[in-house]
Amino acid sequence: MAAVVGFADDGGFADKELLALSPITNCTLWQAYTGQARRPAPPVHDLSWNRKALLEYHSEFVMLKTGSMEQALQQLKLLLLLNNRQQGTARRGLIISGPPGAGKSTTLMELGREFERNERRRSPGRTNYLPVVFAAIPPSYTPKGLVMQFARFLGIPLHSRMTETVITDAVCHVLYERRTRLVFIDDVHLLNTRTQPGADTSDQLKTLAERVPATFVLAGVDVERSPLLTGPRGAQLAARFKMLRTPPLMNGTAEQKAMWRKLLGDMELALRLSRHRPGTLVRHADYIHLRTQGVMASLSALIREAAISSLEDGSHAITKKLLSQVVLDIQATNAQRAAPGRKTA
Repeated sequence: MAAVVGFADDGGFADKELLALSPITNCTLWQAYTGQARRPAPPVHDLSWNRKALLEYHSEFVMLKTGSMEQALQQLKLLLLLNNRQQGTARRGLIISGPPGAGKSTTLMELGREFERNERRRSPGRTNYLPVVFAAIPPSYTPKGLVMQFARFLGIPLHSRMTETVITDAVCHVLYERRTRLVFIDDVHLLNTRTQPGADTSDQLKTLAERVPATFVLAGVDVERSPLLTGPRGAQLAARFKMLRTPPLMNGTAEQKAMWRKLLGDMELALRLSRHRPGTLVRHADYIHLRTQGVMASLSALIREAAISSLEDGSHAITKKLLSQVVLDIQATNAQRAAPGRKTA
């Protein structure tokens, strides 16, 4: 488990601030994102740091690589090799499931980024190539709505008279022509196969997976308990996809404690606070776990907000008192209240 200490270079993108703030909804933004190099941040006393740069750095901070992310990467590599010469009905897929805030969407982004950068390094002169495509299940899902998500990502022009079949054919054609090898679909827990729209959208997903020669990776909240895998259509998905859980990080056994402290130590190395006392986060590892319950989103928010607060109040150091003043998300707050009493010093 490790934190990748670095921040994004602009990779030649015309407007770095726009890229940083934009949700990645199309292939142009995706390729700009994957084109960014992650370079080590300057040392804390480097003269290039000013207040604005420090605030922006701790807002973005670092990519946290957990054991679950490494496992997902390994499983994906195996699936790509397994699917290399398989026909549509024989290709296998991966479902990444976990509780809210456990890092599922971040895992998808990191898997896609690493695969795309590797592909482009291997074939630097390749044109009209789109190795990775992203979509998400829309809240009011229909088969047409799903393929429209793909069409928008691919930049396919849409108009109101286009039928589901026309859009589907266009999407499949572009994915085939651009030799897409990985298709990520987020928020699949929204898909209820017990309803007619959900069943029809599940059929659309199955059709895409059979027509497009790519490996499909799905992600969602507690997918194993969601309606996605129920009924005959759910059984079809369950027979073709393997499940990978991304649980919160634990702090019970000696091995778990060591991994948790390693992660906090790596985060501490990434801080750029001139008066921060090294070892503070590790020393308060039990308290930080109590506050966050090992949920990656809550952990990231706690450390980043504490760092920003220290810049705002001029202390430039994270302390336990400062950590205690951070108001976390409702999920983390409720989980902390429900946790049995434990030593937090």
